[in-house]
Amino acid sequence: MSDPIIDLGSWLEQPAGRYIRAWEQALLDQLTSDIFGFHALQIGLPQINALAANRMPHKWVTDEVEPDKTHQRARSSVVLVHDFAELPFDSQSIDLVVLPHILEFAAEPHQVLREVERILIPEGRVIISGFNRASLWGARQKTGRITGRYFLPKEGEFINAARMKDWLKLLNMEVNQADFGCYAPPFATEKWLSRFSFMEKMGARWWPYLGAVYMVQAIKRVKGMHLIGPALKRKRLPSGHAVQVANKMKNQKEQNG
Repeated sequence: MSDPIIDLGSWLEQPAGRYIRAWEQALLDQLTSDIFGFHALQIGLPQINALAANRMPHKWVTDEVEPDKTHQRARSSVVLVHDFAELPFDSQSIDLVVLPHILEFAAEPHQVLREVERILIPEGRVIISGFNRASLWGARQKTGRITGRYFLPKEGEFINAARMKDWLKLLNMEVNQADFGCYAPPFATEKWLSRFSFMEKMGARWWPYLGAVYMVQAIKRVKGMHLIGPALKRKRLPSGHAVQVANKMKNQKEQNG
């Protein structure tokens, strides 16, 4: 049996996959460019260069297979892992984690998400992309389960955006942004996808939550923790000394008067 993540990687090289990948790459570049810190991590799918626009000095891509030279990432180190549910990073050591379609193909998506929460620093960011079940693409995939003719890799258990937000909330992750995109029908050829490109603006305006894919960004919140800025040192006079100064100023005023 083949690895479902590998199957998804192969699918992303096809016309429909490139269509999805182009939208996700543009949005990831926008979201990650202004996230600062020291350590950023992409979990799986080197076909998507999720950290391309991020400027952190240390960036990693975890993968379950040895990547080929085509998907080697400049300034990113590839870390081979046996299981995404057991990440080889210290607790509270990563500033940003990106999961492109990993949870919906993982055997234990909850555990993967718990691992992400473990390694994120307080106020760290996580960005998750997934296929939208409430879309034409999700409907075609559901039909494929009945007919046996799948459009997307059949192993995927797609998680709708609302459920993803609930999972994040349970882990004290505060969702601060959710985007939907790719409104063209699920065609397999670039020709037909291009013909329906007019649906991008229409979909974003009239049915924004029905895009083929979504991307959710969340911040790790730690209860009882407050961010503290530079302390302002102000020299306060003792109350007794303040009274003496006030009396002295009063006596001087009476003498001058």
